[in-house]
Order: sequence, then C-alpha cells, then structure tokens
Amino acid sequence: MKEICKNCKNTISDNFCGNCGQKKYKRIDKKYIFDELQYTILHTNKGFFYSIKNILRNPGKTAREYIDGNRVNHYKPILLALVLGGITAFISFKILHSDKIVNDYYSHQFNVVKMNEQMENYMANFNKFYTTYYSLILLSTVPFFSLASYWAFKKWKFNYFEHIVLNTYYYIYYTLIGIILAPIMYFLNSSNPMLMTSLILVVTPFLLYWFYKGVNPEKHSSEIILNILKFLAFLIPIFLVTYVILIILFVIYIVLFIK
Repeated sequence: MKEICKNCKNTISDNFCGNCGQKKYKRIDKKYIFDELQYTILHTNKGFFYSIKNILRNPGKTAREYIDGNRVNHYKPILLALVLGGITAFISFKILHSDKIVNDYYSHQFNVVKMNEQMENYMANFNKFYTTYYSLILLSTVPFFSLASYWAFKKWKFNYFEHIVLNTYYYIYYTLIGIILAPIMYFLNSSNPMLMTSLILVVTPFLLYWFYKGVNPEKHSSEIILNILKFLAFLIPIFLVTYVILIILFVIYIVLFIK
C-alpha cells in the first residue's frame, strides 16, 4: 500500500522513500524499540570494532581503502577520532591523573628556577589544560598537518581533503597505541613526564613510515622516507602557527574557567 512520506510528501511504494530515504511510517511500539536497539548494537560492533581492528593491523591500508570507496563497513573516521579523543581524555584525566603528575613535576622545576608565584600558577594551569585535552588538541591540528602532507606527498595525487582523512586515520592509530600503552605511560609519566615526550618524538618517524607504506605499498621505501622528511620539514612553520593557536586557546581557558 502506497503512503505519503512524512518528511518530503513524496509517494512511498517500498519500505523507504525513494526521494529522501525516510523510512516508511511505523508506529513506535515494543518491536520498534527492540529493532532500534538491535540495529544500534550490531552497527556499532560491525563498524566501530571492525574499523579499530583494521586500523591496528594496517592503518595506512585501511585509510587507503576508505579513500578509494570501501566505506560501508567502516566507522566514519572523524567521528571515530572524536570518540577516541574523548576516551583518551577520560583515561588521562580520571585514571592516569596525568595533570597531577605533570604539575608535580613542573612544580619542582619551578622551585629550582625560583619562579614567581603568579607565573607558576599560570604554567601549572597551562600544563593541566595541555595534559587534559592533549588528544583533542592534537586532533585540532589535523587540518594543519594535512597541509604539510599534501605538499610533501603531492605526487601521490591525493587532494587536500583526502589528506585530512589520511591524517585523521593516523591520529586514530596514534591514539589507539596510546590507549593500549596507557599502563606503561602511567609508569613513565610518574617517573619523568619528559621521558614519554622524548619517546613519542623518537617513534613518530617510524610510525609515519609504517602508515604511508600501507597507504601506497608499491612505492619504494626511499621515496617514502624522503617524503616523510619533507613532511617533517613542512611541519616546522605549521608547528609555530599551532603553538600560537594553543596559546590563544589557553588564554580563553584561563579567562573562562580560572578564577
């Protein structure tokens, strides 16, 4: 039986409106709620965990497949990045108490250099802000990182927006590693927060190589390494811009939340 779409007023002859995709009207009852819950659980298991499994196995290949159009089984990368960013912030702030660890470490450093109390408070707040929202701050830099990768890998023929997707997948991969290594990070941060930062800087080029080798496995390793070096060089001015943005965000944070 034909019905009128409640959304666009088009005639529906199937279970969905051929014009806007709206489902055929069905009164909300027990079966409706059960079907919605079942769809939500199965869709999450299929998309969310399927994407995480493939990203951990080969992040570059997963990103390339998504760009090439194999998307039906994957969780949308930007949404996945936001979800994981929230999880990371929760782990960092509520479980690892990274803000307290960093504050304790730098409080000792401030005492060594005899920093005045007002400046010490500002630096403590900055460290708390940066540590708590580190994952989300890193996600906000993806558009800037994508400029660098677009210039460095220009011969690979990806457009700028495809590079945003590539760097979002790299961010997801980086975040997942952080979540898995959270206990080790807690131990390292407890002893010396700078040790973890140094370790991240050391392993980043290797993670980038593994990622871009997965994106384009037919490319020779020397070409990938050269492009990564160009990418890191392009990041220098971008880091400066990001640092300025971070300072602006910190000032806003101080004005709004620190009394």
